[in-house]
Amino acid sequence: MTYCLGMKLDAGMVFMSDSRTHAGVDNVGKFEKMRVFSKPGDRMLVTLSAGNLSVTQSVLSLIDQRARAGGADSVLLAKTMYEVACQIGEAMREVQQRDGEHMRRNHIDCSASFVLGGQIFGEPARLFLVYAEGNFIESSQDTPFFQIGETKYGKPILDRVLTPSTDLEDAVKCAMVSFDSTMRSNISVGPPLDVLVFSSEREEITLRKRVEANDPYLMHIHEQWGEGLKRLFTELPDPEWG
Repeated sequence: MTYCLGMKLDAGMVFMSDSRTHAGVDNVGKFEKMRVFSKPGDRMLVTLSAGNLSVTQSVLSLIDQRARAGGADSVLLAKTMYEVACQIGEAMREVQQRDGEHMRRNHIDCSASFVLGGQIFGEPARLFLVYAEGNFIESSQDTPFFQIGETKYGKPILDRVLTPSTDLEDAVKCAMVSFDSTMRSNISVGPPLDVLVFSSEREEITLRKRVEANDPYLMHIHEQWGEGLKRLFTELPDPEWG
């Protein structure tokens, strides 16, 4: 299992992913689930992946191979973010068509999904959620974030706090709380965490960091958020229902 989060805000974009893979209690590994495809002065693209690791790695390998070849199906030559989403969806369908039936016959879950975000300079930043079947949806003012993987534990803070007008620093803080809540309730999600912040105004990545388990800020968030929730709970009024 994994947890990945992408946010599209007025000020830019925030991406965060864990790095834990889990194939049983005695088979835990680490793989980076954030991939950046960029061309300085032209575009910045980020993918986050969740699901069957062989599927997501095959899709990313196809995308990378086509980008290096420089053909019409390269994400580095697409004219719009919509075209990039179509290319990732097509790569997903190609891998599923090649490997999906064989994995299903062997009772292997071949589901996978991607969050795609970024900006081709000249058009606004955009954020997409690409499903296993290759189709996708785009974020909106009402839905400024997408989650994939183990989503339920980290969603409440996002629903309560995040809006398109949230600034980038607060969005990173919100994402950290979302991940801390998820890691607290599900051992299949764990550090290190990969964080990327993109400023739309500056059209550049302003932060890219790997957050280890012993990172002081992550530890501070964990302690302060937990203590704050306990303190707030004790301050809530008792029910007066008799």
